[in-house]
Amino acid sequence: MAAVTALPMAAATALPFLAWARESTSADAEADAAARRRGAKDVLNVRDFELLAQQALPPAHFGYLATGIDDDRTLKRNEEAYGNYEIRARRFVDLTQLNTGLSVFGTRWPLPIYLSAVSSMRAFHPDGEAAVGRAAASRSVQMMLSSGSSVSLERAEKAGADAIVLSVDTTVTHEVRNSETLKRASRVDTRPCITCHKENRHDMWLKAPLFANLDVSRVHELTPPNMTLPWLRRLRDRVRGKLMVKGIVTGEDASLAMEQGVDAIIISNHGGRNEETLRATIDCVPEVVAAVKRKVPVFVDGGIRRGTDIFKALALGVTAVGIGRPQGWGLAAFGQEGVEAVLDIYSRELQAIMRQAGTPRLADIESRTVIHRRT
Repeated sequence: MAAVTALPMAAATALPFLAWARESTSADAEADAAARRRGAKDVLNVRDFELLAQQALPPAHFGYLATGIDDDRTLKRNEEAYGNYEIRARRFVDLTQLNTGLSVFGTRWPLPIYLSAVSSMRAFHPDGEAAVGRAAASRSVQMMLSSGSSVSLERAEKAGADAIVLSVDTTVTHEVRNSETLKRASRVDTRPCITCHKENRHDMWLKAPLFANLDVSRVHELTPPNMTLPWLRRLRDRVRGKLMVKGIVTGEDASLAMEQGVDAIIISNHGGRNEETLRATIDCVPEVVAAVKRKVPVFVDGGIRRGTDIFKALALGVTAVGIGRPQGWGLAAFGQEGVEAVLDIYSRELQAIMRQAGTPRLADIESRTVIHRRT
């Protein structure tokens, strides 16, 4: 779901630089306000949507979107780790025809991007998941719907879902998960939220429409602590369509999941929301890809903020990438238009780096196109 040499010259430039920085901060705030007035298309990059979302949302709602656990270091590492990978630029390549499309499970995707599961999206905009779904449809992008969706839906298979995704990185309950950023924001935001949360409680099974008309009187958690391989095997036998497993970060677990017949692996640590291992998902890609041996698609989410990040993940061997928090930022700031703008920025930036790297097709993005800079 990312840190300086003192020379005599530095003393002479320090104060002017600090003054410039203060002016830039003020100017940036004015620019953000102006961008909000003009519309989503004037936002320069994906990261800029975050501040606009923070300005638009109540503290607790933004805290829910922003939080990791403990010191949020895994969340930050997901993003920072992309900076350890460098892209090799190439020349003398015919770039007259650029193609970002691919085929996944027999379906044509125009971009190697999907919208990952984010729950309770009506906390960010009244239209919630419906607006995100419309944005996804307008850009022909796949959407992964959370079981904590704030918009009602039929049972997934009856609704024509292409795949069922099992998250295996949520075996800790919300009582155990130490979401300090959310807790700090909630202390500032003291509104009782009985319109969103039954009895002012935040248990997903009490508020998510997916659980409507079900007896949840004995439900205390959504992820069983005994989610072992036999459990996965039973689920595999019950799901008639594609079954994808989300939350794999090691080659060993990827191999074990494949032995149970899963159709795809999603490398994820829930955007740093469920663990504080300090291991970025992009750094997990090589070993998982090696374990899978191209037998099933491999996807990754977490920390993807630029088209260059998408390129690096593809170069390491993933099929496509999942976008989580940025869709929430876009939704909070501008609704459907904001999500569409986020997707358009990723598309433009991916095309730009493909040209710079001399890779006119996704198939041309190979391991040789990136270098891991050891720090």
